[in-house]
Amino acid sequence: MTASAPQTAPRKRTGNGAAHRDAADDIGLDALVGHAGYAVRRFQIWIFQDFIKTLRAVDIRPTQYSVLTLIGANPGLSQMAVAKRLGIERARLVHLLDSLEHRKYLKRVKSKADRRSHALHLTAQGETALTKFKRLAAEHERHVEEKIGKENRAQLLRILAGFT
Repeated sequence: MTASAPQTAPRKRTGNGAAHRDAADDIGLDALVGHAGYAVRRFQIWIFQDFIKTLRAVDIRPTQYSVLTLIGANPGLSQMAVAKRLGIERARLVHLLDSLEHRKYLKRVKSKADRRSHALHLTAQGETALTKFKRLAAEHERHVEEKIGKENRAQLLRILAGFT
């Protein structure tokens, strides 16, 4: 068995493009280098940071965007259906829906099929906002492609399709 060279994080760039070392770069990761979960989590952090930065002007977080997109594509879904499809705890979703309703992006309508639940719909303001959010999210996806390459992004999406 041969020993592999220690893996270090890529150097970060300063504002003028020059590379500089971060003290954290010198900390060895040992077995973490080979752990898919660790790599996926680090990539997720980068993804969320870029999404938040790209959509900062409209103040939309990744989960809010997911909820609005799902409701926009499926008007009339119940809160339970949204929570289940996106894997969001119901209590957390209620708070999230309250905030989106307060911003006038969505409305709850008493369900005709089940009077105990509400059907979720985007408002006209929500539909307009979602169009803008999707444009900004597409810009974010271009950042992902720049980071990992077009073919790698497509392959990553194929690999992760079984989890969506």
